[in-house]
Amino acid sequence: MTVDRSPGALADREEIRDLARGYAHCVWQNDPEGAVDLFAADGVIDLGDRPRLEGRVAMLAEYRKAFRTSAFRPFISQHVIELDGDRATGTCYVDLKAVVDGIMMVGWGYYEDEYVRVDGRWRIQTRKLNLIHYGPSGG
Repeated sequence: MTVDRSPGALADREEIRDLARGYAHCVWQNDPEGAVDLFAADGVIDLGDRPRLEGRVAMLAEYRKAFRTSAFRPFISQHVIELDGDRATGTCYVDLKAVVDGIMMVGWGYYEDEYVRVDGRWRIQTRKLNLIHYGPSGG
């Protein structure tokens, strides 16, 4: 994998990494508006175990509901990004702790992302969560 180390490419990668970090931060802070604002207006999230959410309005409604009843604590690492002009793809790994319906859950997997530059700012166009494991913590 050849990495473009020009100042513009490095700045783009850092801004995209901020999207992943910002998303995790918003989830930790129970900030559905902040999380949804990181997506393009027509962005899509696929959480795997429920219908895809298309557009910020659908995302916001689902996130508000989920954040009222559950607590999610994602830890993001190993973010790999491929730039292609005003579009990019990326994979970042997630270690997830959660409390859902009073049950402590643990999981791990990765996000597959597509990014787009909109009005000079990077946004998440699509995000797909691939959980390798997700279940009760056992302890």
